[in-house]
Amino acid sequence: MTQAAEGQFRAGSLSHRVPDLGALELLLAVARLGSLGGAARELGITQPAASSRVRSMERQLGVALVDRSPRGSRLTDAGALVTDWARRIVEAAEAFDAGAQALRDRRDSRLRVAASMTIAEYLLPGWLLALRAQRPDTAVSLLAGNSAAVAERLLADEADLGFVEGLTVPSGLDSVVIAHDHLIVVTAPGHAWSRRRRPLEASELAVTPLILREKGSGTRQVLDVALGGLARPLIELSSTTAVKAAAVSGAGPAVLSELAVGEELSMRRLVSVPLADVSLARDLRAVWPTGHRPVGPARDLLSLTRGRKPQVSRQ
Repeated sequence: MTQAAEGQFRAGSLSHRVPDLGALELLLAVARLGSLGGAARELGITQPAASSRVRSMERQLGVALVDRSPRGSRLTDAGALVTDWARRIVEAAEAFDAGAQALRDRRDSRLRVAASMTIAEYLLPGWLLALRAQRPDTAVSLLAGNSAAVAERLLADEADLGFVEGLTVPSGLDSVVIAHDHLIVVTAPGHAWSRRRRPLEASELAVTPLILREKGSGTRQVLDVALGGLARPLIELSSTTAVKAAAVSGAGPAVLSELAVGEELSMRRLVSVPLADVSLARDLRAVWPTGHRPVGPARDLLSLTRGRKPQVSRQ
């Protein structure tokens, strides 16, 4: 090897000059058992693979480490010295692994979820019940609010995973569609719209004061964009349940997720009003800070949501 090449080799990264942990663990096993075959069995590899790894380690270090004979394997003087160093490295790696596991255990002991109201009220309970079966020791906290509030929680590191219902993904967040939803117009049976023979025109809906969610909610955003604007709200409320209760009481018409009104429609406490010329479909999304893919319990919850179809509420 030329001086230039040797200098380049010495200046390289440690990963090129120091054997990997698997090779060091093999060397320690050979020293302890006095047998390359025994060391291979203990580590769950074949003897030829163990021999190849030792030879590769010897080439990498430039010294002979093991004398092989029919009676077994014996460390050379250099091998004994390298083994002492290897033991310290492996012990440090074990401490590193224990520390990393402690961090994972702390992370996995809790899950903070932020969800917009329809998802929080009608979908998350089932998802969280399924998650509990997988992770009974994980404590889950739920922060319910509108889609804008969900984004704020995630960006402030106050939640690990979020769920929103709007048309767009808030800035600074990555997302994946987990389900699809449809908004429908509903009224109490006594309202004039419940006796309509023709579908409601979008233009009429747009100029009618409605019972609405607050600004920033995904439901209101979808409705506003689809109709090109809304009349001044008849009543403005901060939850799907409150909007539904007001509609059932006869206060006026509302636009709600079909997930939320299954029981009310079947019991005729609410009536669905067909809409003629506009679609109120929307995507339901899981969201998280850009570049920070969910891990641990958040990843498991995300997997559960994507494996389950939304069900219309029958509560």
